[in-house]
Amino acid sequence: MHSAGTMGSKKFVVALLGTAVVAGLASGLSLASAKIVEAPAAPAPPPGSEANFAAELQALFAVGACADTPVPDTVAADAQAIIKRHCEKLHETQTAYRTKWLAKAEPFMRAHVPANLPKIVVYPFAGGDLSTALTVYPDADEITTLSLEPAGDPRTILTLKKQPLKNALSKIAYELGFLYNVNFSNTMNMIAAMRGGQLPTQLVFGLSALWMHGFEPVGLRYFDVLPDGTLQYLTTDAVAKAGDPTKVSAAKRNTVFANVEVQFRKKGSTRTQVYRHIQANLDDNHIAKSPGVFKHLDSKPKIAAMTKAASYLLAWDSFSKVRGFLLNHAVWMISDATGVAPTWGKAAGFEYETWGTFEDTHLEGGHGVAKSWRDEFKAEPTRKLEFRFGYYDKKLRNHMIIMRTAAK
Repeated sequence: MHSAGTMGSKKFVVALLGTAVVAGLASGLSLASAKIVEAPAAPAPPPGSEANFAAELQALFAVGACADTPVPDTVAADAQAIIKRHCEKLHETQTAYRTKWLAKAEPFMRAHVPANLPKIVVYPFAGGDLSTALTVYPDADEITTLSLEPAGDPRTILTLKKQPLKNALSKIAYELGFLYNVNFSNTMNMIAAMRGGQLPTQLVFGLSALWMHGFEPVGLRYFDVLPDGTLQYLTTDAVAKAGDPTKVSAAKRNTVFANVEVQFRKKGSTRTQVYRHIQANLDDNHIAKSPGVFKHLDSKPKIAAMTKAASYLLAWDSFSKVRGFLLNHAVWMISDATGVAPTWGKAAGFEYETWGTFEDTHLEGGHGVAKSWRDEFKAEPTRKLEFRFGYYDKKLRNHMIIMRTAAK
């Protein structure tokens, strides 16, 4: 377990802050004694240029996700004790997640996820769960998660004072703890924590996932999805119109910062990978009214996919479009019983491999496909699953499903 200021990465800070000079960051140095010499103020970017969030990214990685990078002096000077306590608590949660879940799930995925899958991954109904996507697809070129939650305004990490920062970090620690403990998030809790979050809670979830999987973020930008499906990155003008983060409500600002792109790489690697989160309601009515997100998805070639703990929405008639997208684009998908049921998958030429035990759905919303899943599990050999993947079945037993085209 590392404290928030230990093992500071000079390379990371220089890469993000350019001219910042890092001093006194020898291995084992404590948070309180880590000293950073402030860089000269950078000139303001010209109006209309793409907004840059390098300083915010480094601060969020260190303070929110508690990575082993130094806390910049742009964060509230009186908050060091708060940050230290937050990171001590979060490191306990992250360590438990590594030992209890990742230690079992990562070897399984290495053994069962084909190496020749598409490097483009789509994960609908993901909430803040980048971590599972990285467990299954650590080598992806591009991972896109979609959910009802916005990424959030990153600027507040440089403006929040002591008590508001404490409250925001407490919310992050609680919700991350829930996700890491039960392997999914409560949708209503997530919506409340992220739409009105004083910190960009969804983004911090992603940064924590990067940190635990040995990655580091190297770029951060936000975007809108245009009606034709293309991405338009936020400019400095657009960010200015979002309002002063010390004056405008978080709920209003977070709608501007709904969709995020993080460029990241494995520590020591020069290869850049991309993570995008898109705030979207994926039911058929919303797709019809705002087709941009679906057009963006539909423009992708063949993909690898996943979902879990998705309230069985893919079994509902009102989510037929996203279900159809997965059937048309995915060549391999991993899920719990909230994935695409054999009712539709087999008709589209997919085969299934079941793990664990399934008798009935965890929630009533999945009863319509319970028999389809139950019949599939009965027809398959029993394969023991040592870890939880999304929902339990009705009798609290682990289960997981691989759906693949016959060629895979």
